[in-house]
This record gives sequence, C-alpha cells and structure tokens, in this order.
Amino acid sequence: MPDDTPLKVAVIGVDVFDAALAENQTPYVRLDWKPPAGGDTGIVETLFRLATECLDASGESAIDRANQEGFERLRRAQPVVKRILPAHQVIAGMDRHTILHAGPPIAWEDMCGPMRGAFLGAIKYEGLAADDAGATALMEDGKITYGPNHHHGAVGPMTGMISYSMPVFVVENEAFGNQAFSTVNEGIGKVMRFGANDQGVIDNLKWIETVLAPALDQALVKCGGVNLKNIMAQSLAMGDEMHQRNVAASLNFYKALAGDFYDALGGGPAGRKATEFLAGKNEQFFLNLAMAACKASMDPLRDIPYSTILTAMSRNGVDFGINVSGLEGEWFTAPCLKPQALYFPGFSEEDANPDMGDSAIVECFGIGGFAMGSAPAVVRFVGAGGTADAYRFTESMREITFGLNPDLPIPGMNFTGIPSAIDLRRVVATGILPVINTGVAHRLPGVGQVGAGIVTPPMAIMHQALKSFAAKYLPKP
Repeated sequence: MPDDTPLKVAVIGVDVFDAALAENQTPYVRLDWKPPAGGDTGIVETLFRLATECLDASGESAIDRANQEGFERLRRAQPVVKRILPAHQVIAGMDRHTILHAGPPIAWEDMCGPMRGAFLGAIKYEGLAADDAGATALMEDGKITYGPNHHHGAVGPMTGMISYSMPVFVVENEAFGNQAFSTVNEGIGKVMRFGANDQGVIDNLKWIETVLAPALDQALVKCGGVNLKNIMAQSLAMGDEMHQRNVAASLNFYKALAGDFYDALGGGPAGRKATEFLAGKNEQFFLNLAMAACKASMDPLRDIPYSTILTAMSRNGVDFGINVSGLEGEWFTAPCLKPQALYFPGFSEEDANPDMGDSAIVECFGIGGFAMGSAPAVVRFVGAGGTADAYRFTESMREITFGLNPDLPIPGMNFTGIPSAIDLRRVVATGILPVINTGVAHRLPGVGQVGAGIVTPPMAIMHQALKSFAAKYLPKP
C-alpha cells in the first residue's frame, strides 16, 4: 500500500482511542457497538442456542416463523368499539364485591398509596362502605375479590380500577372475534386512576355512569360502532402518539359519532356538559379507547408456541410485569422504576410513585413511546428533549420489534410504519429497553398526577423471561 494512502479508521471500544486519533488529527468513525446482552456470556449462549437449535421441520427458525405469525395477526387486527356497558354485563365472573386493577397480581398489604386509595374509592363508589375506614375493613377482612385487568380481557390506566357498575367500552377485534374492555377516561385533576377517592371523584364517576355512558352507548349502537384503528392512523398523521397526546384522536372519535351523540343527549345543559367533557376539556379521552383497541389487537398473539413477542407490559405501582406469547400468560416481574419526568410546579421526584398502569399495552402495539416520531410536541411534555429526540426514540424501537406496521405510518419519518411487536430476544441482545410514555402519580393517595415522563421496564424481567423461554423450548440434552 502506498505510504500516502489515507487511513480509514473505525473505532470500537474504549474512548481512549478517540483521544489518540484526535490528537494526531486522524479522521475516524466511531461505531456504536456493544457486546450482545451486555457481555453476559450465559445470556449470549442462550440467544445463540435459541437461534441455532429451535428449528422447524424445514430447518428454519421456529421462533422467527412464530413471530411472523404473531406480526401478521397484529397487522390484521380491526378493533371496533361497539358498545359501552356496565362492567358486570360484559366481563365474566364479576359481582358487586369484585374489583379489577392495573398491573400484575399484588396483595392488598403490598399495594402502593395510590392503588390503595383507588380501591377504597371503588368500594365507596359501589356503595359497599360509607367511608375509607369501612372500605379498608372490607379489604383487610378479605371481603373484596380482586385481580389484574389483563386476566379478564381488560385494561385500565394508572390504578386501572374496574368495578361492578363502572361502564366499560366494549371493543371487538373483528378479524378474530375477541373482545377487550376499558373504562371511560375520567378527565384531569383529582381522579381515581391517580388514587383520589373523595366525594367529588365518586360524583364524577356516577355522572359518567348515569349520563355520559348511556348516551355514548346509544350513539355507538346507532352508528354501528367506530373503527379505532382508522382513528389511530388518522391521528398519527395529526401529531398524536396516543399515550400522552390524544388531542386529535379524541376529536376524531367525537367526529365519528357527533350527530348520534347529540341526538342521544337532546341538547340542553346536560348535552353541553357531556360534549365539552368528550370533545373539549378532556384531551386524554381517547387514551382508554386506544388501550382497549391495543388489548383487543394483542390478545390474538397470546399463546403462539415458540413466539418471543411481548403481549403485555403492565405496572401496579410496585411491580412491573410482562407476558410473552409463547409462555402462556406467565408473569415475569421486578420492582417498578420511577419515570424520568417533567414535574408540575411544586412537585419533584421525591413526590413520585413508581410507575403504574396497564397503558403500556399501547407500546406493545407500537404507538405511545414507540410512535414519538409522529408527535414531536409530546417530548416537551414528558421532558424528553426536542424533535430530533422524538425521531430517535422511534428509530431505536425499530431495533427491538419484529417489523414495521404500514397500516399506521408516521408522516414525518417518510411514512414508514410504527415499530410493532416487541421481540424479547432483540431486547436482551441489544440492551435496548422499550420506552413507555407515562403519567406520574403522587406517592400518596388523593393528590393525583404530579408530572409526566418516560420509563422503561427493568432489564431483569427480560432476562427472567428469556431463561424461562429457553427452559421450555430448547431441546433437552
């Protein structure tokens, strides 16, 4: 090689090389490379064995084949909201003493402050106790049956309360015939999903039950239901990511049934209040609908043998849990993290409860934090930077998902589809964790939301799940 040939240097490793090259004025390119699985040789060996030993009859990867099947089911999903009815009419096994909550299973004595506050509120809402003391006694005496929403085809934001009388949206995935359920978003301020439980909270829920929900149900029946996937696609093009920003989606939903909703209410003060709540004052109204749509879309991916797709991510304010398609609904849990958040004036990280809610189902589907490239405005609200950061979040999520869903394109990123179907193997191999947009609840019940930000699952649960998957599917010696 001639002596005057310019060097072409690529740097991988410690940054001492950068300094030496810069000192000698040598151009170089740094490769953003990390050893797989953070250099954990045991995990690397497991990933290698899953790639080389889990094969189908044709010698191809059984895992890739299963994940392709899951991804195609996700693409085919057609979530349509058909009705809004009392929970006990559509969720099997509910009685007046049944309450469902967000996150993986947890015992009463282990619950965080906001979750406890919400339980007490739900008990009072159902008329089972007159005050917090009476409600507490029912919980401590084992008079209330409770468990995760996800075990009943349901989801709820933050504390996620669903009790006997609460109206729930009934969302049917018309491609597969399964249903999912979610309550109506209560609005902002002191609300039960953030652990508040005073009389004003209960009065608002009773208004939703007796006035808003019947009118919505009448409108949905009259218009034949609303396709939520279409609304999500339209709203991505209008600057929403549909976890922390639902401005366009809430209005688009209202537009889809505005006339029938007006007819159901009959105008007057009651009609004005309901219309303002749905289409004016409550910009997060669509969040609960998006969650039910994503739940209905993800559930057909459950229990696909050999699939490493995450079918749920959920938090109860104490534990973060995940489900993996090929592991039949088994929960893998580790302590929740606190979000990296932008706090409202007067609050700080010391006030924050660890993350909570079933709402990360939207990230499993591919919106929320995975679609921040469609909603640069939201990164300021969650304290995550600027426009370039929004695109960077979405680009990084491509690294850990099975594919891009072209049915839900992001205009600002050359109309490429949202990254969909989180692959457990890719999360562990790359060390890139799913990014979740989230609200922040005060650690004490009754205070409400104190900020918004981003959070990730703890990597420990990904390693747990991978080891369990390997134990089930790798050939035995």
